[in-house]
Amino acid sequence: MCFLYICGEQEKELSRQEATGSCPYCGGKVESVDVQTKWSFCFLPLCFVLKRRYICTSCSRRLILDS
Repeated sequence: MCFLYICGEQEKELSRQEATGSCPYCGGKVESVDVQTKWSFCFLPLCFVLKRRYICTSCSRRLILDS
């Protein structure tokens, strides 16, 4: 008996916009990127998650906002 399961995560970039402010590491411009993440199990979609990420255009670091 063989049991095979396949889990997967796919990310798709939806949009990219220039954000206000500058990178604290290098001083470069910051872009906000909207990303859709799709989790699947055995090719069946489980959930969709929309996230907004902030990335520096110069040093390509992912920036985290403190609230």
